[in-house]
Amino acid sequence: MAECHAWGTGVVILTKRNQLYAVNDLSDTPVQPVRLADPSEGLQGQPPTAMTIIEPQLTRSNALEVLLASVSGSILTVTETVCEDQNLRKGPFTKMAVTPNGKMLACFTESGNLWVCSTDFQKNLSEFDPKARKPPLQLVWCGTDSVILYWEKLLLMVGPYGDWVKYSYRSPLILIPECDGARIISNEKCEFLHRVPKATEDIFKIGSDEPSARLHDAMICFERKSAKADELIRSIKVKNALVQAVDGCIEAAAHEFDSKTQRNLLKASAHGKTFCDYYNADGFVENCKTLRVINNLRHPEVGIPITFLQYQKAGAETVVEHLVNRHLHFLAYRICEFLKMKPNRVLIHWACCKVRKTLEQSDEDVRDMIHRKLIRCAGISYVEVAQAAYDVGRKKLATLILEFEPSPREQVKLLMHMNEHELALQKAIEAGDTDWVYLVLLQLMKEHDIHEIAAYMAQQSGQTKEPSPTHLRFMKMIQNKPVACDLLLAYARSQNPVLMEEFYRFTKNPLELARLTVQLSYQKSSANDRAKVLSESKKLLSNKPEWAFYAKATEEQIKLLSMQDLDALTRGEYARKPLSDVMFQLIVDGNEKKAQKLKTDFKVPDKRYWWLKIKALAVSGRWKELETFCKEKRPPIGYGPFVQICLEHDKTGDALRYIHMIDKPSTRAEFYIKMDDYENAAKDAIAAKDVKLLSLLVTKTRENKPLNEQIRSHLEAASQ
Repeated sequence: MAECHAWGTGVVILTKRNQLYAVNDLSDTPVQPVRLADPSEGLQGQPPTAMTIIEPQLTRSNALEVLLASVSGSILTVTETVCEDQNLRKGPFTKMAVTPNGKMLACFTESGNLWVCSTDFQKNLSEFDPKARKPPLQLVWCGTDSVILYWEKLLLMVGPYGDWVKYSYRSPLILIPECDGARIISNEKCEFLHRVPKATEDIFKIGSDEPSARLHDAMICFERKSAKADELIRSIKVKNALVQAVDGCIEAAAHEFDSKTQRNLLKASAHGKTFCDYYNADGFVENCKTLRVINNLRHPEVGIPITFLQYQKAGAETVVEHLVNRHLHFLAYRICEFLKMKPNRVLIHWACCKVRKTLEQSDEDVRDMIHRKLIRCAGISYVEVAQAAYDVGRKKLATLILEFEPSPREQVKLLMHMNEHELALQKAIEAGDTDWVYLVLLQLMKEHDIHEIAAYMAQQSGQTKEPSPTHLRFMKMIQNKPVACDLLLAYARSQNPVLMEEFYRFTKNPLELARLTVQLSYQKSSANDRAKVLSESKKLLSNKPEWAFYAKATEEQIKLLSMQDLDALTRGEYARKPLSDVMFQLIVDGNEKKAQKLKTDFKVPDKRYWWLKIKALAVSGRWKELETFCKEKRPPIGYGPFVQICLEHDKTGDALRYIHMIDKPSTRAEFYIKMDDYENAAKDAIAAKDVKLLSLLVTKTRENKPLNEQIRSHLEAASQ
């Protein structure tokens, strides 16, 4: 590295090979440097004679600009994408500095001249010859309107119109530019050099006749009980400049460092505003409050000699943050109270410091001490304090402090980071946040290798082993948390049934385990394997009398699977089918004896068997057998299903054979309507006096007027 320049949160580095790298935010983890455009060609292979930067917030493009002075006498403007040569002939330059607002550039040439131009190099603003060929040790801006050059034991301040002031120093100096001046730091003291503000000049300049000067004099005369005070006030009012005079005194007080002078100027402004017909005192009050804060910051014990303009630019929040970083918590807290700001940041930083510095005190005492302070701010977060306790190895204290955290999500997040998963799970459940409960559960499962254990157990046929120790710890952790159990089961049901099976074994829930075993049995490839798994379900269901029905149904299923397994050697289509489908397929295949045996063995109701046989005979096209079956005895399901099955297979002639066997006229009429036989349908509907069917027939027979009129007349009679 040849040279580097820092700003805010970033830094620019120039390497010995004339390569530029920039880091926009040093707080990023990891730090991500960005390479800027290559300036090697413009530098002609030589290192730059001077270097400075224009911060991103000060450029038009909001991008960092690096200015490099080349040996050719020009300046290169380098960004991330381009390197632009400004084609200057004033150089070579040995020193460069940019104003705090980024609008002007001061350069010291090799020939010994000070040259000032705009940063876009479009305007030549001034030139000054300090009559020194030796380059200064430092070149900085003093505010935005003057430049300071420092040689050993000599400080030269050059103004915008070529005016200059010279200061002599015995000890070495360090110059730090500020927005309104420059700090001069030596071995003995810290001084601040800046231009005298216009408001101060108007009041204290010898012979000044400005309204603010008259008002200041009027205040002095008033305190001396001189009548001239009234005369001065009248002279200001005549010019209608009383408000201007008050504002001038307030502004001058703001720029003063001496508290006595501040007080006199504020007295003058307070005296003047009493003579104003109307004056908005908000500015006066705000300036008084600001000065009180600034004076406390300037106190030797604090040692922050900040100016009014610097305070305004930085803001009260930045000042408080600076105090906090210096561990001046009490002053920072008082400033927050005085300015009516939230002191959350101050209290949190104080609490973190207490955690780190009270290692000898008990965790309970530290927790109580912190809570007594932080409870003053409603809704304040304790996460950062708990994190600080965890970082110094006080895990118990971190857990105790987290009890006060108002955000359950933040509690859970930090507890998981601390590996307090059981407590994190409890907090997530109490918060009622399903997403975070799942997050903790998945983390716990990962920690206990649940997926690997479940995968291993899935390979074991007829699993009866006890869960592994790591699995047991996980189960014990959640067994008394119903919400966690329900969510775990919901996850396992769709993702890992073996995990659900083990959970039911652990919680000794035989009924749910039996149900799950039934489901898992149908994942087996053969009926014999399914029957073996179902045998375990039957054992579980045999433990209680109230589960007798389930046990009996499981036993019958095992019988059916045994039969299916025997038939699977020759008829694979019977496998993996329920009883009704097996009986249906047997009848289709002509094996009615075996179907009858199944009906007897499994006590299948007659109505179901008749339905199955009617459908099977129709599917196989055995219409003669269907007619014979219908005439064996009176069907328990009636003759309607015979008609229906014939119509479904477009066997209208066969349907007519069965429709006459139906006793109920309205039923016959419905089937006739399906067959588009409206005359016979009308006869049966009239005989049944069915208003609904007659109304339907009226709409169906509009083209057959005689029949339609006949139906209408009977409909009117039936409706009366």
